Amino acid sequence: MRHFLNLSDAGADGIAAMLADALDRKAARSGWPKGKPDADAPLAGHVLAMVFEKNSTRTRFSFDAAIRQLGGQAIISDSSQMQLGRGESVADTARILSSYVDAIMIRTDDHAKVEEMAHYASVPVINGLTDASHPCQIMADLLTIIEAGKALPGLKVAWLGDGNNVLASIVEAASLMHFDVVAACPQGFAPEEEAIVRASGRARVVASPHEAVEAADIVVTDTWISMGQAHAETKLAALTPYQVTPALMALAKPDAKFLHCLPAHRGEEVTAEVIDGPQSLIWAEAENRLHAQKSVLRWCFGQIG
Repeated sequence: MRHFLNLSDAGADGIAAMLADALDRKAARSGWPKGKPDADAPLAGHVLAMVFEKNSTRTRFSFDAAIRQLGGQAIISDSSQMQLGRGESVADTARILSSYVDAIMIRTDDHAKVEEMAHYASVPVINGLTDASHPCQIMADLLTIIEAGKALPGLKVAWLGDGNNVLASIVEAASLMHFDVVAACPQGFAPEEEAIVRASGRARVVASPHEAVEAADIVVTDTWISMGQAHAETKLAALTPYQVTPALMALAKPDAKFLHCLPAHRGEEVTAEVIDGPQSLIWAEAENRLHAQKSVLRWCFGQIG
């Protein structure tokens, strides 16, 4: 049984195998219609359940397209359409879904729910996002970085803003794939110290955006106000000095690239000049959610890695 709740579930070798598979599969279907299955249709006959307790654009569409391109099918539901939204336990839901489908992808708020789903499911469970981590997004980010011609070992990644779930997964990736993360976060919005410690020296938190971005290969940020968060005005005020601007990008390496997992709020966490500029890879990054997740699915079924 292979669950993909965090990047460490696959480990460095598994991540490398998935990235190589994603690159090959993406190239093999260049110019094809989006709905045409891959030539080998490796997951033909398989059904993926997609459960959403949080709204989604990229996760919903990319996983649906991913399982179809692999030859399988998806059943999609949000919690309001299920008994899960009326008090049925995650454990009971996991047991029932396991009898209908071959894998479960869940996007939710509490990471404990994903862990409980995996504990009681008899099929692979994939974390489509929780408050603690976003491993599928980081798989797409790593794929995008490699496509840009940058090797992961020795890379410097600068993070600007809130120490959120995306940063937690970037830090986890850094320790596995041997690159460095310097995160600039205001007081009160830094990531958990435990996550930094687990990175084994590959990550550190600083107060200065300039220090983080200096000589960086990759600059990353995320929306400051996530779905359902309170006290938005206070948070925006604290994070405003961490906006990614052309002047800040100029401190990074000349060939540095900008990433953002989207949705974006131009004029808040990043200026329009940066996110729509020549250093931005956000559209390739968004597309790569599809290609990376196809390989995550194949890894979960033991077909690679």
